[in-house]
Amino acid sequence: MNYWLFKTEPDTFGIDDLISRPHQTEPWDGVRNYQARNFLRDEVAQEDEVFIYHSSCKEVGIAGIATVVKAGYADETQFDPESAYYDPKANRTDPRWYRVDVKFKEKFAQVLPLKKIKSMPGITDIGLVKKGHRLSIMPVNKDEWRILKTAAREL
Repeated sequence: MNYWLFKTEPDTFGIDDLISRPHQTEPWDGVRNYQARNFLRDEVAQEDEVFIYHSSCKEVGIAGIATVVKAGYADETQFDPESAYYDPKANRTDPRWYRVDVKFKEKFAQVLPLKKIKSMPGITDIGLVKKGHRLSIMPVNKDEWRILKTAAREL
């Protein structure tokens, strides 16, 4: 099993939106960065666990956990001219963009704030604490996953 952090803007789609979906499951679509796309296409696997991270909001930080229930497949929004994520260069035989399906697992009582994450001993590898890392999908090593999950549950 691998561990990931998926960034989202809660005004667009946050953990509460995931909770409200049928079966608490939703495709994680709209990713339009090639490195993040490669993670979705090649590395994110069924049963991997994901931190849901709220960004561009008042309470920036880790809001909860989801589980990947379907590994990478073509993001249908790239083919839809009505979608904000439409890509006229995309084609069905060789899709440019991928998504995974995630299922809600846990919402933390409080968001684990980025400021706290940056000050935590043992948190040095995750992209959140590295200068210039702005990916919307990033791996989390097992030790940092454990530290962050424990800290979020203790808030």
